Amino acid sequence: MTPRYLGVLNAGSSSVKFALRRTGPELPLTLSGQVEAIGVAPRLELKDSDGTQVREQNWPAAGFDHSAATQAIITVMQTQLGSGAIAAVGHRVVHGGTRHAAPERVDAALLADLETLVRLAPLHQPHNLAPIRAIAAAFPGLPQVACFDTSFHTSQPNIARCYALPRALEDEGVLRYGFHGISYEFVSRRLRDLAPILAAGRVVIAHLGNGASLCAMQNGRSVASTMGFTAAEGLMMGTRCGSVDPGALVYLMDQYKMGPREIEELIYWRSGLLGVSGISSDMRTLRRSAEPAAADAIALFVYRVVREIGSMAAALCGLDGLVFTAGIGEHDPYIRDEIVKGCAWLGLRLDPALNAAAGCGRISSDQSPKEVWVIPTDEERMIAEHTAALLNL
Repeated sequence: MTPRYLGVLNAGSSSVKFALRRTGPELPLTLSGQVEAIGVAPRLELKDSDGTQVREQNWPAAGFDHSAATQAIITVMQTQLGSGAIAAVGHRVVHGGTRHAAPERVDAALLADLETLVRLAPLHQPHNLAPIRAIAAAFPGLPQVACFDTSFHTSQPNIARCYALPRALEDEGVLRYGFHGISYEFVSRRLRDLAPILAAGRVVIAHLGNGASLCAMQNGRSVASTMGFTAAEGLMMGTRCGSVDPGALVYLMDQYKMGPREIEELIYWRSGLLGVSGISSDMRTLRRSAEPAAADAIALFVYRVVREIGSMAAALCGLDGLVFTAGIGEHDPYIRDEIVKGCAWLGLRLDPALNAAAGCGRISSDQSPKEVWVIPTDEERMIAEHTAALLNL
């Protein structure tokens, strides 16, 4: 019998992550990788099921966009499959708007509707839709499924989603949508397996990476989040500023005659760790630097996370546990330690040895009134599960 596989594409602003899993109860991973630095120095990295790199490829930047990256990924998958066949492809789509609260099979009507949401996520949505179109053109009959980053947060009460703006703006979609939902869904499910009593309680999950946000959960459901109308609100990030007084943006428009696209570039690409340090958007680089500006950027990052954890705890009327995930959250014990120290008033205490060794598991001390965990996220796995379930594969 010909083996069948699920492809998963997770397109970002300058990269496309991908994975190939065999259909079946456990969805075993066959290969994974990414095409990164699209538009700058496109590079493909391919890993086998054990995480060993088995292929690397580079392309000139000119003319190599997300559609070209998708074509390259398709070619790689077909080469690696041999006699196997791809049964379906699942995609991460940043914005589902107010109408899409669950994964959906892609058709022309859905694609047209998602295109109207580009205005709500102009730096992300087009890159999510480009691979869908590329695959539809190359394989018209291949089922594709869209999984939305905003879906997980539709459980929030209306008051948590509103801005104090005229109601007419809310009616046209100016709401706090929240993002990183696929990651939060995966981590909440893993927490339910690892610590079911905690998962049923009041938990804040800290998705800390180049993009960073917090989600307050009660019994595994989103109650509040730091990201809102766009993925620029909330925490300080790699190159994004996080929450900023809108009056400061009006000031920049008045004093420096900055237009919308210049403001957009400032808050998305020139701020955050990069803007404050003037050195790098990468936390690892800043941690190795002896420059005072690097230390300032790290301190501000930690401060913002600590302050917003307090906000999330307030939304939950208390806190039973904190979970770290994503690149910084999973791999930087120093940042975890600093954040937990700042949250000592919430009853959080780390075990230094567990924190230093953590790959996945509890890192709070036995004396800590509340639990602290590290749980690696896997958005591609979550997308594969949704795709398989929706298509009965």
